[in-house]
Amino acid sequence: MISVEEYNQAAKKYTRSVFRFLHKSLKEKEAAEDIVQDCYLKLWQNRDRVNPQKAKSWLFSVAHHAMVDYRRTAARKVPLDDAGQTLAVFQKNEFDAKAILERVLDELPPVQKSIVLLRDLEGYDYREIGEILGLNASQVRVYLFRARQQVKNAIQELTNVL
Repeated sequence: MISVEEYNQAAKKYTRSVFRFLHKSLKEKEAAEDIVQDCYLKLWQNRDRVNPQKAKSWLFSVAHHAMVDYRRTAARKVPLDDAGQTLAVFQKNEFDAKAILERVLDELPPVQKSIVLLRDLEGYDYREIGEILGLNASQVRVYLFRARQQVKNAIQELTNVL
């Protein structure tokens, strides 16, 4: 059971990391902020069932599932002002590594994108990622390998076009 003090410590310690993970995944500050708040609300509501030593992985797991749900519902919506626009990456004849990498990461399945971000951005090990996403370490390794291969191939393909 998480006490009020442990809850406050978790909020101080993990909020930035959870927000960074969500913001990098969604690229929408407001959505990331809303999901972070929902994560901490769920932590409080489930404080009787959450082990204080597992609060970090529990928060990231809830954040991951909320991000997947958000992306699923956002995919059904088509903003009218974006309908005819072409990505800036394809409008220029110059190499913009950040834009290409973001474009490639956005094309990954949500689980693979989460694994790449948790491993390469947040620095989690395979076991921790497995706990967060409900996978075993070998599944995490396989998904990470496949995601990195997709990223590598897509970047090569995009840079050849440019």
